[in-house]
Amino acid sequence: MSVRLLRALRKEPDWATMTDDELSAFQQVENRRRSAPSTRLISGFPARGVTIGWEQVTLPDRSVPVRVYRPAATTGELPLVVHVHGGGFVGTAVQCDWISSHVAARLPAVVVSVEHRLVSPQVPLSAAVDDGWEVLRRTGEWGIDPERVAVFGESAGGLVAATAAIRARDAGLRLRAQVLVNPCVDLTENAFDYPSMKEHADSPMLTVPQLIFFRRMAVGDQKKISPLYVDGLADLAPALVVVPTADPVADQGRAYAERLGAAGNAVTVTEHPGAPHAFLSMPHLVPQARTARAEIIDFLAKRLR
Repeated sequence: MSVRLLRALRKEPDWATMTDDELSAFQQVENRRRSAPSTRLISGFPARGVTIGWEQVTLPDRSVPVRVYRPAATTGELPLVVHVHGGGFVGTAVQCDWISSHVAARLPAVVVSVEHRLVSPQVPLSAAVDDGWEVLRRTGEWGIDPERVAVFGESAGGLVAATAAIRARDAGLRLRAQVLVNPCVDLTENAFDYPSMKEHADSPMLTVPQLIFFRRMAVGDQKKISPLYVDGLADLAPALVVVPTADPVADQGRAYAERLGAAGNAVTVTEHPGAPHAFLSMPHLVPQARTARAEIIDFLAKRLR
């Protein structure tokens, strides 16, 4: 199915006038849709031989739901991949069952997908970042090999994963890899100056008005929450940055990969011409999703052996 059809199917709310109550209702409706079994005709069916279930990470002040994917027919300590879904102010780990389960099955590995707090006028993006980090630093809870751990995030989840990789370095937690798919890593005022932002301002899966709405809720200190502007990006885990080219934030992924490389990190960038934002969650509509899946699994397999 083409990007043109995706555009025809899209129903864009009026982001500029959305109230808090309307946002709450939108989140509930959208996440029910993303979790519905019928949506798998678009988002893909889980891999066979993987058990999928909800668990809770209990913290002193809250609990964080996580969706855990375990390959059924394996023994011994497996590597761990901590995954963060996209959406920011919407989204659920369920929308990523296809990619998360296939990563679990094909590596094999335990994949833990973080159901972080969603951004709202009362919940800044830093809350989602904290949820992702708290899940990552509790690697001992999953019965995995603590020497073989990676992070993997999509869109706003890419920002959470990138920040977790930075915090892991600072805390002495050695990661083997980070995978960032169409990452949104710049929430400063400069975020709207990239050529891709202008060229794909009305893309089918992400628009500039939507990004303006998200940024208005997400940020306190704009540079502090933006991995692209972190001082000192050396000594981070090897990165795979996956860039769909028909995406407003395509240039953010490219810019972050360039900064990682300039800091001396191993970086691989793959581009998918014509693919829209969030294409990895639409394998039955966007064929490049399967190519990206193969790239991600190959990259992780080499680094988690």
